[in-house]
Amino acid sequence: MPTFKAMLATQQDGEFAISIEQIDTAQLPPGEVLIRVAYSDLNYKDGCVVTGRPGFIRKYPMVPGIDLAGTVEESASPECKPGDKVVVTGWGLSESMWGGYAELARLDAKYLVPVPPALSLRQAAAIGTAGFTAMQCVLALERHGVLPGSSKPVLVTGAAGGVGSLAVAILAKLGYTVAASTGRAELGDYLRSLGAHEIVDRASIAAPSKKPIESERWAGAVDSVGGDTLSGVLRAIANNGCVAACGLAGGAELHTTVVPFILRGVVLAGINSVYVPKPERVVIWDRLAKDLPLALLDSTIQESRLEDVFDLSRQILAGKVRGRAVIRISN
Repeated sequence: MPTFKAMLATQQDGEFAISIEQIDTAQLPPGEVLIRVAYSDLNYKDGCVVTGRPGFIRKYPMVPGIDLAGTVEESASPECKPGDKVVVTGWGLSESMWGGYAELARLDAKYLVPVPPALSLRQAAAIGTAGFTAMQCVLALERHGVLPGSSKPVLVTGAAGGVGSLAVAILAKLGYTVAASTGRAELGDYLRSLGAHEIVDRASIAAPSKKPIESERWAGAVDSVGGDTLSGVLRAIANNGCVAACGLAGGAELHTTVVPFILRGVVLAGINSVYVPKPERVVIWDRLAKDLPLALLDSTIQESRLEDVFDLSRQILAGKVRGRAVIRISN
């Protein structure tokens, strides 16, 4: 019986284990479309899953990898045909459905988005959930009137990470003045190369304050950190500004007041990148293909093998991964 290579997480008697194995194709979950996975990527959530942090995998055995990009090999759906290039992000991959850390994936067509012609499979994987989320944040800013040309910059927190790097690049291309917040001062040149106009020390944003609001410093913000950082950002958003909140690496608790919302009309827009209807996904991917500078995207990519994911997972949880870690799955 044919086999394929995959990273497989198991749990027996409460003990978590994970390894790379050869798996029979008969073990693939049911689905309308068989995909030959070319690339996946590494996100903070992937790091949590691969290192065995509880609360992410909902059923075992599980193939991790919340994103995948590949080519359709077989299809029982009229929505796609063999040879089509597709990308999948979110939808519970690596939680309740087998994910991208395998040479083959079988999924229903409703989860698949055609890769825009301007993008390669490698670039689609590099964008992944991080870029998808970054574009969702930009669209949220646009919807709430935070547009290029403001007298104040837009702040991006966690700017050296996956979401942050791509948000900086997109915003800069669209004409925003971008301030990039990071706790790694040595990455200032990297962030400027993506289009950041100003580098802001993360500690200055997250510093405690007894003031419910502070000087209006930012027209809006993309926050991928949460916690005290988000609290600090909200205090300094300008009148009628918007914060698109998409992460919690800095903590899930939010210590703030209603003052920014009722005195300045600040909007806190929550970003859920997992369960997005397919028509909206297609629009987001089309915007990514148009508004993300692909040369800059390529400059953020660090390509690795599936075998490297174990070490990379520890690195990303320690905040040591810069840009986009792309994982080559199939040759």
